[in-house]
Amino acid sequence: MTPEQVLSHAPRVLTQQQRESYFEKGYVLLEGIISPDWVEALQKVTEEVLEHSRSITKSDAVWDLEPDHSKDNPRLRRLSSPVDHYSVYWKFMFESLLGDIAADLVGPDVKYHHSKLNFKAPKGGADIKWHQDIQFWPHTNYSPLTLGTYLYDCGMEQGPLAVIPGSHDLPLFDLYNEQGEWTGHLRDEDVATLALDTAEYLCGPAGSVTVHNCRTIHGSPVNSSGVARPLLLSTMTAADAFPYTHNPIQSPNDGALVRGEAARWSHHDPRPCQLPPDWSGGYTSIFDYQQRSQKHGATG
Repeated sequence: MTPEQVLSHAPRVLTQQQRESYFEKGYVLLEGIISPDWVEALQKVTEEVLEHSRSITKSDAVWDLEPDHSKDNPRLRRLSSPVDHYSVYWKFMFESLLGDIAADLVGPDVKYHHSKLNFKAPKGGADIKWHQDIQFWPHTNYSPLTLGTYLYDCGMEQGPLAVIPGSHDLPLFDLYNEQGEWTGHLRDEDVATLALDTAEYLCGPAGSVTVHNCRTIHGSPVNSSGVARPLLLSTMTAADAFPYTHNPIQSPNDGALVRGEAARWSHHDPRPCQLPPDWSGGYTSIFDYQQRSQKHGATG
């Protein structure tokens, strides 16, 4: 669907102004939109995740650990596809307002693509450099969006999601370096062309939801506070969007309908999209690829 077609449908939970702002800026912040009951349930299961991580000693396709992670000092960077490992996250995907928010922005028919839980451990939880999402998992159109649910209050010290307004209308940038290696972030010379002074840092209380389009340039700073900043990220697409490449975060729920009906026709956006490496051989996390490029001095 085009933005005009999406906006022609009556909204479920968002105001028309919020929807129009999303299409204009490439993101929207919905402060405290998730109910306290859901927030409490998500906090409880997330504490279980962190406790479980004490027994994990090495990063793999599911658990991504900070270099200084230990049993006594668990520092989890990411749990990939949490909906497949803890039923509460999957129930939240379907039974909360999350699917309705997505339907208000991509159209009434919505599919699940993937999810992850980024922790940002206290006192140095890793930053995420400027990037766009769609190059990681290209689709036939640019409807995919990611909804981030703050499980606890998030201020500047916690390293909130940062977005550059209107950047979804810019061309897609190259996420490979000059040596042809995938880095998962923009090159330094491309970052220098951006209006970084317009960047907005999406802070909010627990239960706030950030939504950004797959083309929107975004990142987040280091967590300099003494508390973790778990952010549950759920990526959904219009039902008429189909992936070109292997899903880097595999899930048996890939493509599951969250709202509405399955598409009988695909929608193809004529704008090109860069292809990522072949993820069928395995994928770790954006943290791993970005920090690996920094370690090797290959930033652009």
